[in-house]
Amino acid sequence: MTDTVILDAGLKCLAEKLGILNAERFIALVLREPFDYTKWREKHLFTDMSVKEISRAAKQFCDDNPDA
Repeated sequence: MTDTVILDAGLKCLAEKLGILNAERFIALVLREPFDYTKWREKHLFTDMSVKEISRAAKQFCDDNPDA
């Protein structure tokens, strides 16, 4: 997957989920504030999920996205 394809898909996803205005606000926030996604993910992504729940969600994702 090329960088352009990833950017297009990401921007489309942001616009669909947040709307155009809030997608632009999100991008501005990310550019303005230092943000380390890896650190954020470690602190926030799976904190409320058990290992079994994470495993079930991963299996469901794989079932729903066989080409991923």
